[in-house]
Amino acid sequence: MSFPIIRTAGLNGMLVTFADQLTEPSNRATLAFCQAVEASAWPGVLETSTSLASVYIRFDVEALRHEALEALLVELLDQQNWQQAQLPPGRRLWRVPTVYGTDLAPQLAEAADAAGLSEAQAIESLGSARVRVLTIGFAPGQPYLGPLGVEWNLPRQTELTPQVPVGALVLAISQFVLFATTAPTGWRHVGQTGFRGFQLRAEDPIALRPGDEMIFNPVSRSDYDRFCSEDSHFGGASREEIPA
Repeated sequence: MSFPIIRTAGLNGMLVTFADQLTEPSNRATLAFCQAVEASAWPGVLETSTSLASVYIRFDVEALRHEALEALLVELLDQQNWQQAQLPPGRRLWRVPTVYGTDLAPQLAEAADAAGLSEAQAIESLGSARVRVLTIGFAPGQPYLGPLGVEWNLPRQTELTPQVPVGALVLAISQFVLFATTAPTGWRHVGQTGFRGFQLRAEDPIALRPGDEMIFNPVSRSDYDRFCSEDSHFGGASREEIPA
């Protein structure tokens, strides 16, 4: 199969797919191409969104025919190698205080063992990783983050964990997921944060954007408790603009 591929998605959608699996270049292409579609401001395009390796475009079929939109997409795709494109501007780097292990994140030891590391080595590896918000999905404001190193290419569990709390940092398949709501999961709960990725009544309910980057800095339980008491929204997380 030759990528990128343009396909129809329902009556009023089109999907541009850059790969059949997640890689850093395919996600880079997805983010950059989505931003380029938005900047083009084509009449009739109503909405865009991204997954790990695809861009979805919803459009008004009375204002823009399928054939016309496909022609615009082909022309834009031909402008450059999108897998080598610059990432979009306006991205932020978040530094999030995180407790690894303890009773708050009880599956760190299991994940470390599966990766062939000690708990201390696992915390060093995970706590120093700078990961990208690859996409947001499953629940409002919930990011998939990565890629992590190959040692963390761990399969999901064979059984579900009945529930993890908001702010849980879970791990599988060389990715983190930062839970924005309480939910069951088949991913291993290795860290706990005070980060609230979705706040319904906030001016901007979804905190993160695809393309943002995050570092989950290891902290002690006492520091975590203090950060959460001082900042009930983000648990002491800081953010800064990433230079273009």
